[in-house]
Amino acid sequence: MKKAAALLVSLMLIVLALPTASAEEEAVGTASRILVVYFSATGTTRGVAEKLSEGLSADLYEIVPEEPYTDADLNWNDRSSRTSIETDDPACRPAIAGELPDLTGYDTVLIGYPIWWGDVPRIVSNFVEQVDLTGKTMAVFFTSGSSGLGNSMRHLEQQSGAGTWLEGKRFTSRTTVEELVSWAEGLGIKP
Repeated sequence: MKKAAALLVSLMLIVLALPTASAEEEAVGTASRILVVYFSATGTTRGVAEKLSEGLSADLYEIVPEEPYTDADLNWNDRSSRTSIETDDPACRPAIAGELPDLTGYDTVLIGYPIWWGDVPRIVSNFVEQVDLTGKTMAVFFTSGSSGLGNSMRHLEQQSGAGTWLEGKRFTSRTTVEELVSWAEGLGIKP
């Protein structure tokens, strides 16, 4: 009996001596990590992405084209402009400069882009095809003066072949941080 009691006391002392995580460490381990990814040709989408990142305390990653777009490339009135040609070719995948982000530590990825002819710019398609979105929650935010989402989100969902895709929304350069956070929280995405 004395041996059993001594053994029990020894076990209790060992357990008490083990390191424990602080409340702060536990919160960090369970906190949702959010990454805001965006492509911006003229700066409008960049501004929205920066506000969203700020409002959600999220990390930010810019999709930068290896070959920057010029004003002539972005001329949607010219059917021979680079963006027109890329949009007309669903297989086109403009190269991305630099390294892609490691998404391992993120639960949620918010993807922003301008709408080009009712669709997603092909460089964003390139991004979703190259990263692993398995187990991630995604939502898109897009910029346009008047165009809607079109098939852009459906195309990204098909191209990625992974993750859970939530409803996207159009924003403008005048959108406030509060409006962006309200949209995200309405989808269940919280900082």
